Amino acid sequence: MTATSSLKRSYRLIAPFYDLAVEQATRGMRQHSLHGLPSRPSTILLAGVGTGLDLPHLPPQHRYVGIDLTGAMLRRSLPRAGRLDFCPVQGDVHHLPFADASFDAVVAHLILAVVPQPALCLAEISRVLKPGGEALILDKFLRRQQKAPLRRLLNPLARRIATRFDVVFEDLLDASPGLALRDDSPAFAGGWFRRIRLIRR
Repeated sequence: MTATSSLKRSYRLIAPFYDLAVEQATRGMRQHSLHGLPSRPSTILLAGVGTGLDLPHLPPQHRYVGIDLTGAMLRRSLPRAGRLDFCPVQGDVHHLPFADASFDAVVAHLILAVVPQPALCLAEISRVLKPGGEALILDKFLRRQQKAPLRRLLNPLARRIATRFDVVFEDLLDASPGLALRDDSPAFAGGWFRRIRLIRR
């Protein structure tokens, strides 16, 4: 079984419980991150839209495309879309099924520390962003040289279930030279989670 197939199976199984585990803990972080969306009407990609926890907090003037690996997650996202212009797409964030420079902004909440190849996922986000477009990222990342013994201890178990605790964001950014850092702020749990804004050069 490939890493992507394993991830798809895991999230198909946890879809009914995902909201209970994640929604309340991440609501404030999500809202704060989404304040970075452009004010003018734009086309926005929600990379790893999951069960749509971002959807109730999105401004209505944009066109949204939400991609996720599993149909079970996408089906749960639809009621949250309300009157938004929202198009769900089942697909792999490692190989986004969109043309270069298709989106004005990309939202990537709790996805880069989940996927098997986060550097490839970020490279794809860079590819589909228009020049000057921004990526809004929220996830749990390590910094270079950060020891974080508890996180490293928990990582082998956590990554078998649904997520990783050992992703160093600076390594991902180095592999995507088309993106530049605009902001990097601690978001939750003393910096376990980071709220990051990138711009496409």
